[in-house]
Amino acid sequence: MTDPNNPSAPQPPAYQPPAYPTSNEPAYNAGPGAPVPGKTLGIVALVLAIVPVGLQLVGLILGIVALVQSRKAGRKNGVAVAAIIVSAILLVLGIIATIVAISIFATMGNDVYEACVVQGSDTVQIWGQTVACSEVR
Repeated sequence: MTDPNNPSAPQPPAYQPPAYPTSNEPAYNAGPGAPVPGKTLGIVALVLAIVPVGLQLVGLILGIVALVQSRKAGRKNGVAVAAIIVSAILLVLGIIATIVAISIFATMGNDVYEACVVQGSDTVQIWGQTVACSEVR
């Protein structure tokens, strides 16, 4: 506001909105000792990736989320990267093992069906052991 009686009086500064970080600046710019955003989540993801309960997919997703959080803060997160790699490798190995197991049991079931039902045999060979068809059914 201007004083009409004294136009040469100092004027208050004009309103300036607060400065927000631009997209080029990291949103979280703390010192080297500050916690890394996403580090705890990366550790949880790595633990879930290693646990042999079939939680590799959850570990993979959490690892990606932790890595994105760290990258947005402009920090590195090696634990999240390790969780992503371990989860992906163990997930692929789990899928391959499941396919192999299904294939083995399907072949065994087909052999039992062929010997007991189609040929009408009383016994069948399963992995080198003779088993009565009545026990298999």
